[in-house]
Amino acid sequence: MAGLRIGPVLRYVDGVTGTSATVWVEADRPCTAEIRCADGAGGRARTFQIAGHHYALVPVTGLTPGVATAYEVLLDDRPVWPEPGSGFPPSTVRTPADGLRVAFGSCRWAAKPAAGHDPVGPDALDTLATALAADPGRARPDVLLLLGDQVYADETSAATRRWLAARRDPRDAPGSEVGDYEEYTRLYDESWRDPEVRWLLSTVPSLMIFDDHDVIDDWNTSAAWLATMRSTHWWHERVVSGLMSYWVYQHLGNLSPAELAADPLYAEIRSVPDGTELLRRFAAEADADPARVRWSHRRDLGRTRVLMVDTRAARVLAEDSRAMLDPAAAAWVRDQALDGPGTYDHLLVGTSLPWLLPPLIHDAEAWNAALCRGERGGPTGRWARFGERLRQRSDLEHWAAFPDSFEALTRLLAEAAGGSPDGRAPAADTRDAPATVCVLSGDVHHAYVAEPRWPDGGPPARVVQLTCSPLHNAVPASIRLGFRFGWSRAGRRLGRLLARHGRVARPSIGWRRTGGPWFGNQLMTLTLRGRSATLTLDQARAGAGLVTVDERVLDAG
Repeated sequence: MAGLRIGPVLRYVDGVTGTSATVWVEADRPCTAEIRCADGAGGRARTFQIAGHHYALVPVTGLTPGVATAYEVLLDDRPVWPEPGSGFPPSTVRTPADGLRVAFGSCRWAAKPAAGHDPVGPDALDTLATALAADPGRARPDVLLLLGDQVYADETSAATRRWLAARRDPRDAPGSEVGDYEEYTRLYDESWRDPEVRWLLSTVPSLMIFDDHDVIDDWNTSAAWLATMRSTHWWHERVVSGLMSYWVYQHLGNLSPAELAADPLYAEIRSVPDGTELLRRFAAEADADPARVRWSHRRDLGRTRVLMVDTRAARVLAEDSRAMLDPAAAAWVRDQALDGPGTYDHLLVGTSLPWLLPPLIHDAEAWNAALCRGERGGPTGRWARFGERLRQRSDLEHWAAFPDSFEALTRLLAEAAGGSPDGRAPAADTRDAPATVCVLSGDVHHAYVAEPRWPDGGPPARVVQLTCSPLHNAVPASIRLGFRFGWSRAGRRLGRLLARHGRVARPSIGWRRTGGPWFGNQLMTLTLRGRSATLTLDQARAGAGLVTVDERVLDAG
């Protein structure tokens, strides 16, 4: 008999008609997976095989809009979910009816606490799940945006290190980090089989995008970094397996049923007994030529548009043409942001890396980028060599480290917000401008709200940077002090000194922090109703559950 290995994970829920959804599962053998809803809606799909693992993404049709419908999972007609004796409420599929609640965050290290003590504090997703399960009437998110570092391939738990040591010699590279597809599946086992998170993902739809730790810290920092990695004997298998597992566990569920039906790789893999080599070839090609693959994706949820932007694999790393997004990826993001003016009230741009950083860090990254491209002594001089060493040691590779891309994103956000590209004034016709344009990010292990200062007025919509991380990770005191200093006046002045040394032009906009910084395991939630937007920041605290530490209105200014 087939058993349920991981899942169910509720992924796509139609935010326009409210009648369809997709549910992802992993079984322990080939079978037919079925989702059967209490109101008669449902769907079936045959599993496909990758590296000895069996997966299905089940399309669910016939849902009633605006109604929460309990569902069960059957494998070969045998019920396997909910599990007998589960203490959690039934998993449900629910399409938004009155407004939209969007929860988001990043950086979740899934290691289990030892002897009841969690060295990095309570997990924000675990805590959210516990609160929702205990109070079925509590308002729950309509969608969960996971903005990177869903798994940590390079920072494994003690239990995973023991598992790796039983499988291969940990003295050989990549040592205690994961190295192949089977080892990646261990990370998802550890993360998604956590009982609270498993139930949460079964009942709250999710959108996901990777960041560096999903593959390796500093992934695609620079051309020099990539050349070093490609010279090792283990990197090719690591990155190919990372992209393969991301496609299976995260990317497929981001797609709508129509997008899945049009995806030739998905169709081909489902048509053969074993799709491993097909997916391996795809992943190898995606690594060799990133412009061939688009990991970014869009979801329209009523009058809210969500754009999840890949800021890792789509990079151009050649020093004379560095860009956060290759030309095709940048054009796609622009087209989606500006498509159908007047069709959305809120634009949410999910990018794992913040657009607006603490000013000192922004200027330091721009200065570093200038050194690396040879502004001081040429591209092979000592300043350039120093800059490259510093870039890799200090993770100087956010939007600010790609100055042309930072400015391009700034212009796009101004246009999407109903302004002119330079942000100096509203566009001639502002009737179709949204109420808010929110950039949602994680990565930097603290939370804050920042807002641009546009010259001469700016666009009519309110534009904000909302950064929230980690969901579950350590925040050392040095990081807290560094980020606090980065926002300070002294930090701002130091940043300008660095920028002048690198002959870096001032950014086209200024910005200020209007909330935070907040440190801890945390989750932000946007509540969107009509043209109104409210932001809530909740922190997970031992013995207290989720504690709201900030709440504010983000309507158009």
